[in-house]
Amino acid sequence: MSSESVALGSVPAMNKRVVVWGTGNVGRPAIRAVSAHHELDLVGVVVANPDKIGRDAGEIAGIEPTGVRCTDDADSLLDSGVDAVVYTASGDFRPVEAEADLEQCLRSGANVTSTSFYGLLHPPSCPPALRRRVDDACAVGDTSVFVSGIDPGWALDLLPLVLSGVVADIGEIRAQEVFNYATYDQPDAVRDLIGFGRPLDEVPPMLLPTIPTSVWGPMLRVLADGLGVELDDIVEDVDRRPLERTIEVDGMGTFEAGTQGAFRMQIQGIVDGEPLLVVDHVTRIDDDAVPEWPQPEHGQGVHRVLISGRPDLTVTIHGDDGDGVTAGGGNATAANRIVNAVPAVCDAPAGPVHPLDLPLIDGRAQLR
Repeated sequence: MSSESVALGSVPAMNKRVVVWGTGNVGRPAIRAVSAHHELDLVGVVVANPDKIGRDAGEIAGIEPTGVRCTDDADSLLDSGVDAVVYTASGDFRPVEAEADLEQCLRSGANVTSTSFYGLLHPPSCPPALRRRVDDACAVGDTSVFVSGIDPGWALDLLPLVLSGVVADIGEIRAQEVFNYATYDQPDAVRDLIGFGRPLDEVPPMLLPTIPTSVWGPMLRVLADGLGVELDDIVEDVDRRPLERTIEVDGMGTFEAGTQGAFRMQIQGIVDGEPLLVVDHVTRIDDDAVPEWPQPEHGQGVHRVLISGRPDLTVTIHGDDGDGVTAGGGNATAANRIVNAVPAVCDAPAGPVHPLDLPLIDGRAQLR
């Protein structure tokens, strides 16, 4: 501290008191990210699994002990006066409960960052009923909420927007995920939510008409806002293909030949009659399924941004979290995005926060 700052009587800013709610694929790296952040203090971890209650959060997250014991008593943590909750519990399988959790946090005075609420990815187009509940809760608690991740999240909004600034004469911006979900540690989601191993005459919930737009449409709208264009329409295209052979997947069991083995899902943002902004998912349960579709350059999963223009630009993202799990790197970036945003979200005006209203979220508070 300089002599001038001492003379002015300045004091270091207090760290934000943070609770991580959920210890799944995003919650574990969120615990690590909060613990490493110079401006955040981990003060609680909420779990649903009785076997995790009382365990040190560091043990669950694969780091040194934190001194914070996991609990299922969210009420007591919120009553203790926390600044923020990093909410990573599932909203896919328990949307009513998750929204109630969100409302409780916001009303208590805790700001929220989360990967769980697709409707809040683009606040201006949030479903009206959810927006009213969130606005009311934020007004009571004088709190803010920010929702992001990787996909949907930073790989579909901030990254394409930044990359567009180095390309001329742009015809299309495409954000692509190419991924083998045999590596994704959520068997129920793999089978029941997105339909792998299910008969092709059954349309899984995530691929029902309008559902892709409800999840990924907000990302197209954020990108459109950043580029200053208006979308005329959002169009969905889903192509599902069968497995050519029966396979076994560790931890998930048997996937029979003839059942869903791959799908390609495109959500297109139409401007002047053409698809200008596109979210493109090429998703398999077997590396050999539909070999003519795009393949990953690294392992079994990548994200890409492909911009058609001068020059044609392709940027590929592949994260390695050191755990040998293909999805682990992406999950870690999703967690890091919402954890590193906590200080800015705490400083934001009450209400849902648009990604483009945040300042640049860099990694200075994560430097060792």
